[in-house]
Amino acid sequence: MPEAPLASADFDRDVHCILGLPFDRVSVEQAADQLRVAARDGRRCFFSTPNLNFAIACMDDPAFRNSVIQSDLSIADGMPLIWIAKVLGIPLHERVAGSSLFQALRLADARRPVARLERPLKVYFFGGPPGVAEAASIRLNAEQSRMRCVGFNSPGFGSVAQMSDAKSIEHINRSGADFLVVALGAKKGQEWIKYNLPALQVPLVSHLGAVINFVAGTVSRAPGWLQKCGLEWVWRIKEEPKLWRRYWDDGAALLQLLATRVVPAMLARRKRPAKPEFDRAALAVRDEGDRIVLALSGAWGGENIDRLRPALKQLAASPAILVCIDLDGTDFVDSAVLALLMLLQGDCVAKARSLQLANSSPALRRLLRWHCADYLIEPAGHAA
Repeated sequence: MPEAPLASADFDRDVHCILGLPFDRVSVEQAADQLRVAARDGRRCFFSTPNLNFAIACMDDPAFRNSVIQSDLSIADGMPLIWIAKVLGIPLHERVAGSSLFQALRLADARRPVARLERPLKVYFFGGPPGVAEAASIRLNAEQSRMRCVGFNSPGFGSVAQMSDAKSIEHINRSGADFLVVALGAKKGQEWIKYNLPALQVPLVSHLGAVINFVAGTVSRAPGWLQKCGLEWVWRIKEEPKLWRRYWDDGAALLQLLATRVVPAMLARRKRPAKPEFDRAALAVRDEGDRIVLALSGAWGGENIDRLRPALKQLAASPAILVCIDLDGTDFVDSAVLALLMLLQGDCVAKARSLQLANSSPALRRLLRWHCADYLIEPAGHAA
């Protein structure tokens, strides 16, 4: 079976760091257009939909975090993330829920010709409670939409390896699906995707846990006004009472993050350098054989980030075993630069290389901590 190579990190993405994860600055329709292009061209797009629960869980689980960092598209599926972005001055203004994105693809607007497929998008459902994927398939195919289901599988319970047998993967690939929707629980779903991605021949792949339930009609989604005001979680608890514990724990963790990370980061915004300091920033790349070094100095952010992108591409393309970012003399980095450094880390981990951020000042370390990105200072490891 031919294996599809994992895409290299795309350092041209407009990404920003929120609570230690990179998020693409896209609207629902912009994200949908990207997915339509990928489906039309048969190009791999593994996209993740982190919400607050994702972000909290990623802080203590590097493998889970890497699954988000190594995604081709990462969208902010949670109003708390958008609120945090607002108070930190990060230009992410719209929640892009995975279920909203699925609906945008399902009910494609004929007035939006961008990357529109000439045929319906072919979907495969993998996971969900017993019988729900089949019900979702029947219901989706009974309606008039820009989607049709070409296969489903409810593997039940088991390890990722047990749910990754050759017969299951072959069934997915032979279905001719454009879009594989996985629903196994966030951590297991992301792990299953990363485990099987090289063997999968489906262009679009994502874990969208609630989507199968929504399509099947076993769970109803909150009204639009509840979604917009950030109270969808109340509706979810009404529909699935067992979720109350998760939302309680997430709320408690959020309060702690606000006090120890978000508020200090918000106060630090007052000290953002003036534009001339970004103009004076300098960089240099040194290829030392087994090590390649990017030396940065001054302030780096949205004002001069386009100067940084080619250097990061050069580092990612290098065969050097060790990639080093020398931060001696660097006094500021913003959320956009942090997000690109995360993409570089994900690229290094996927290629079994090490990324090292060296000579960071105490002030810069504090800034990384407030953005929950202090893990970049630690050894990245080699596990993909």
